[in-house]
Amino acid sequence: MTGVLLAAGAGTRMGRPKALVRSADGTPWLHRATTALLDGGCGSVVVVLGAAAEDARRLVPDLPGARTVVAEGWAGGPGASLAAGVRALADGVAACVTLVDLPTMPAAAVRRVIGAAESPDVLRRAVFGGRPGHPVLVGPAHRTALLAAVTADPGDRSAGAWLRRAGAEWVACGDLWDGEDRDRPPVGGCDRASAASSCG
Repeated sequence: MTGVLLAAGAGTRMGRPKALVRSADGTPWLHRATTALLDGGCGSVVVVLGAAAEDARRLVPDLPGARTVVAEGWAGGPGASLAAGVRALADGVAACVTLVDLPTMPAAAVRRVIGAAESPDVLRRAVFGGRPGHPVLVGPAHRTALLAAVTADPGDRSAGAWLRRAGAEWVACGDLWDGEDRDRPPVGGCDRASAASSCG
């Protein structure tokens, strides 16, 4: 099981690449997401970088099993980043995909979506009150179809549309976490993920 962390975008609404954002305590979002994937049951993590890749690479935690790849076509859309991450996986390995702008994602959500994950046909995604989100588990039997879908249309909705067509199993995770991404600049000096706690 390999985690695929998508962190290549320019972060237009954030005002900077999200791969460079830190939480209020100074922890890089890249560090939070990577450790959540590892603690949740992934044996390794591929961090997909793009915008500001050299600066972002320095924020990836120096942990066994964590490595980076650069999606050369990242500006074409999230699908290009997803394709780069999936292509970096070894044959026969399932991918647990998530996004860098989910800094409050707990390892428990990763663990629940992964489950037993024994079948190569496994295809699951976290849902929050009926709203699909991340993480997403893609078994190796689905890799070719997923790559075809996001290569044909690298936009930000192609992977979600493919998951619906492919009949991904929904895994309720709303009791663990809100599932919301953070795509706006920090409020009062704190990222929104931290605003309710360490920022008062």
